[in-house]
Amino acid sequence: MQQTGPHISAYGLDRLGLRNVNLAHWNYTAPALYEEALRRDEGHLSAGGPLVVRTGHHTGRSANDKFIVREAGSERDIWWGDINRPIEIEHFASLKRHMLAYMQGRDVYVQDCWAGADPAYRVGVRVITEAAWHSLFARNMFLPPAAAELEAFTPDFTIIDLPRFHAVPEVDGTRTEVFVLVNYAERLVLIGGTSYAGEIKK
Repeated sequence: MQQTGPHISAYGLDRLGLRNVNLAHWNYTAPALYEEALRRDEGHLSAGGPLVVRTGHHTGRSANDKFIVREAGSERDIWWGDINRPIEIEHFASLKRHMLAYMQGRDVYVQDCWAGADPAYRVGVRVITEAAWHSLFARNMFLPPAAAELEAFTPDFTIIDLPRFHAVPEVDGTRTEVFVLVNYAERLVLIGGTSYAGEIKK
């Protein structure tokens, strides 16, 4: 696996079962991600410098496509209903395998971040995506660790975000080709079928 970037974590992607990617871009800074997004034709610069991208036919959240894996360790703590809907662990495992296979031979972007500022309560989040601008969004939404923290960074949660990977509802147990799946046991979130990521404001 080829890797590049200012800070490559010793806690590698192979821990997730991700192998044979073309190039893993680790913890690029915001300016570098701007350049990557433009080089890859993911968007363009508007007047004043903001990066403008197209999210396709999804221009907002897909709230009805979010599911939580029903598993023994967390199911009693979740208020199941129209908002928190269950998905079977077998469907999650199948989608995870297919997403890992999809990433083989492709470039990926990795951001290691903190969710929360207080060291006593913050959570380490690793975001792996196929789009440079989604990596930029993650860097904006979460807090970048200090350089000294990155080399030994170990994620508490990992998010795999593949906008061009779509589910097959009849096979995968999802509502549509879009999915946001949360597995608390694996501390893993799978997102696919949508490029929407909100707004980046500086």
